[in-house]
Amino acid sequence: MILRPPLGDQGQTLPIYIWMTGILLFVAFAFFAFAQAASARNGAQSAADAAALAAAQESRDELLLGLETSLGTDDDWLDWLTGDLLEGTGAREAAGQLAAENDAALEGFAPTEINGYPGYRVEILTNYTVGDSVVPGTESLRAQAEATAVIEPRCDFDVDADPAKPVELDCDGESVEIDPDDFRPEDLPDPSVLFSVHLAE
Repeated sequence: MILRPPLGDQGQTLPIYIWMTGILLFVAFAFFAFAQAASARNGAQSAADAAALAAAQESRDELLLGLETSLGTDDDWLDWLTGDLLEGTGAREAAGQLAAENDAALEGFAPTEINGYPGYRVEILTNYTVGDSVVPGTESLRAQAEATAVIEPRCDFDVDADPAKPVELDCDGESVEIDPDDFRPEDLPDPSVLFSVHLAE
């Protein structure tokens, strides 16, 4: 005699299979939604970093131009090497331009100071959204991020140095001599030798 399982047991397997498949699909879509959000956050942070660095690099160029202009005509030219005369007139515009190039908008911008060095803090908001997902509201959610960049003078010199005479600079181990009476703009080293631009830790 052959025993057969009740017919009702076979019918119970299909609903469980469908239920488990639905759960797995939902979990997969949820992970995809988190991946979308993480990608948007990473894009926002990259845009914020780029905008902050652009502002700082613009100000570094301003410092170099001020140094070139003042050499031979201004006894305060050494102050340009310390960053004390920085005004940052084009910094905000440079930050906004880099944010736009990374599909974001500049939401906040402020000069700041890190460890005594000048810098800029920026906040951006992406123009794109996280996108449609199983998580409600993501289709209109945009990513935000902030970053701070610092302009750090790299050159040391004798505080008692006479600005009317040649001055020896020690720029992180690289020796640079500037003679205000015999100066040409091309004599200056690369801006990165005189000033370091980097994101704040």
